[in-house]
Amino acid sequence: MLTRLRVSLRRPIWLALISITALTATTKAATALTWNWSYSGTGIEAGGTFTTVDTPDGSGFYLITAIAGERNGATILGLQPTGTPIPGNEPFAVDNVVRLESPQLTVHGVGYAIAGGTFSNPFFADFLQPPEYLEFFSAPPFAPGVTGSEDTELPIRFSATPGSRPSNGHLDLAVGWARDACRTRLQTPPA
Repeated sequence: MLTRLRVSLRRPIWLALISITALTATTKAATALTWNWSYSGTGIEAGGTFTTVDTPDGSGFYLITAIAGERNGATILGLQPTGTPIPGNEPFAVDNVVRLESPQLTVHGVGYAIAGGTFSNPFFADFLQPPEYLEFFSAPPFAPGVTGSEDTELPIRFSATPGSRPSNGHLDLAVGWARDACRTRLQTPPA
């Protein structure tokens, strides 16, 4: 009877260890980084988070895959697709990349949509002397090659810092199971 009780108490621990091994072996490493970003200029305040791939390209740039935040109190709705211009800024396509070193953006910059039907494209104007960050802001109506009455291109101060990797839910769950199994075994009195 006592032998059978010991075997049954060990079973949850073995089950937890097998679960951890299986989940660890089949779980991919985190594939995203979260960055905190902000920029400001005359009449402009924007900030939020970028989600990027976790590995930079050969020039140190990380591809931005998602964006969240606000510009002048208006919610940012989403990222402009890479390789396309924001409406009203044709033909200047965005590349949606960021890096640690300065300049953190390229001449193509990041594009995003804002609640209310407007768009923004912060970028690094390396063609200016001296080079500086600018934001192109566009508002309807959008006509290719025509600057709208509310469109602006103003100097900004830009900053982005990587924050964290998202947690790995499967591994966190497996570790929790193992912890609970060990607690159960330690709290069960011997017969």
